[in-house]
Amino acid sequence: MPLTLASPAFIPGGGIPVEYTCEGGDRSPPLAWSGVPAGTKSLALIVDDPDAPDPAAPRMTWVHWVLYDIPPTATNLPADVAAAALPAGTREGVNDWQRTGYGGPCPPIGRHRYFHKLYALDTLLPDLDRPSKAQLAQAMHGHVLAQAELIGTYQKK
Repeated sequence: MPLTLASPAFIPGGGIPVEYTCEGGDRSPPLAWSGVPAGTKSLALIVDDPDAPDPAAPRMTWVHWVLYDIPPTATNLPADVAAAALPAGTREGVNDWQRTGYGGPCPPIGRHRYFHKLYALDTLLPDLDRPSKAQLAQAMHGHVLAQAELIGTYQKK
C-alpha cells in the first residue's frame, strides 16, 4: 500500500477553504495519512507554494509549514493544531515568515498551488534547531523511504 496524504477539508487539486488562509482563521487544515512503510522511524511534513509571488511569473517557493520527527505511529494532524498538541516528539522548523507553526495561503495575486508533502524516513533526525525547509531537506537526504503529496489551491477574494 503506498503512502497517501489527504484532507477532509479539500479534495486533491481543489480549493482550500478560506478558514485555512490569511483571509480566514489562518488555521492549519486537518491532514490524514496511511500506508506508512515498514522501517519508517519518523515522518516529515513540508507545505509550500511554488507559485510565489505570481503564478504567471513565479520567482520563488514560499514555505508555509515545516514539521519533522513526527512519530511513524501518528496518522493525522487535526485542524488548527497547536505546537503543544502535535504528536509527542514532533519538532518544528521555520516557515518563510521566520517563525514556527503554520502560515496559511495568502497569495498576493492569482490562484496559487499549495503542496503538502509528507515524507517517511528511515531515521529519527537529531534536533536541527528550527530548521528551514532547505536545512530539513539536506538532513533528510538519503533517508526518504516514501513520499506522498496533496495539492490544494487558493486565490484571494
